[in-house]
Amino acid sequence: MMAKILYFASLAETLGLKSEQLELPVDCQSVAELVALLRTRGEPFDGTFDGATRVLVAVNQEMGDSDMPIGDGDEIAFFPPVTGG
Repeated sequence: MMAKILYFASLAETLGLKSEQLELPVDCQSVAELVALLRTRGEPFDGTFDGATRVLVAVNQEMGDSDMPIGDGDEIAFFPPVTGG
């Protein structure tokens, strides 16, 4: 199962990449499972996705949460909360 992962703003800077194509194991079927997989890479992924800082997610340009399902060919985007005044 292949997915396109996008990282925006400060996440892209911290991780050192804006996007990647990732082959997902068959048991990786939710955003939470993808995050757990990314954290196994160690730093800076582990610290970025450890829950200490809020990270927003969209699957196929639809906002979601950690329970959102993912599948083959999906685009999963991670980005920090947007602030404004």
